[in-house]
Amino acid sequence: MFPLIQNAPPWPNGARCAVCIAFDFDAESLLHLDYPDDPVRQISVASVLRYGAHVAMPRILDIFRHLDIRQTFFVPGWCLENYPDITRRMVDEGHEIGHHGWLHERVNQLSRDDERRVLESGIEAIRAATGKAPTGYRAPSYSFSEHTLDLLTEYGFTYDASLAGDDAPYRLCGKNGSLLELPSDLSLDDWPQYVNFTLLKTEMTIRSPQEAMGVFMADFDAAWRHGGLFATIWHPFVSGRLARAEAIFHMIDHMKEKGGVWFARMDEIAAHLADLEANGLWTPRPQILPFWSAPVPQVARPSRRTS
Repeated sequence: MFPLIQNAPPWPNGARCAVCIAFDFDAESLLHLDYPDDPVRQISVASVLRYGAHVAMPRILDIFRHLDIRQTFFVPGWCLENYPDITRRMVDEGHEIGHHGWLHERVNQLSRDDERRVLESGIEAIRAATGKAPTGYRAPSYSFSEHTLDLLTEYGFTYDASLAGDDAPYRLCGKNGSLLELPSDLSLDDWPQYVNFTLLKTEMTIRSPQEAMGVFMADFDAAWRHGGLFATIWHPFVSGRLARAEAIFHMIDHMKEKGGVWFARMDEIAAHLADLEANGLWTPRPQILPFWSAPVPQVARPSRRTS
């Protein structure tokens, strides 16, 4: 097979690709973020999101335990504090908890000082749950800001999993430091496949698990052939539904039977890549942030909105 990834890292034990079935466990943080003044009356939204905590998370953890893999959950600090039993189980069963804001804040809508406060609040919640500070971060709703990289390096993070700038890991470089980017893509996000809920401001066409898995597995097969990284952006209340969770079980089972797959937490992937760098065995492509320091001048702008 002609290699289509020009800078694929070598994976442990000769594996063909790295896989992390990562979930964003948001629970009702989305409700309190979108309805901050009126959460009490949003019973339908709450029931959908609480399904993720009470039904889907135990189911997902059962699947991972049965198939003997440890993965990464990106969790807002508020969710860790409000779901201590699930938090304890994630930790006890060896999964990584990555930073995902305090209340799923869209940090590119915040000032630098407010983004710092959100970052610190999430760090403290993870430290209380795990006994140590997190090393990985995923920006809620892809809201990576012009300040995020510098704040992450200041607080000692080693990797980010918010962006989609390559098919292989690369290095984000800012004014005050750098960290590894473990990229994904919208094709590996379950939201556009399954979520149709006006109250969550999303109206996508709901796909069957077979249709969605066709999208996901196409990305996995390509990563396997070309040495890439397969890292998902899934949500318990979405992909943890019965038929979808069943499809995930069969997907992981298929990956195991195929062979040549390194299942790993994202912090393990980042540590492996850092070791390759340190020993001169792989050099990630650098990407300097931010991309622009100011809006780009336009020759002309529309004089009126058109439909």
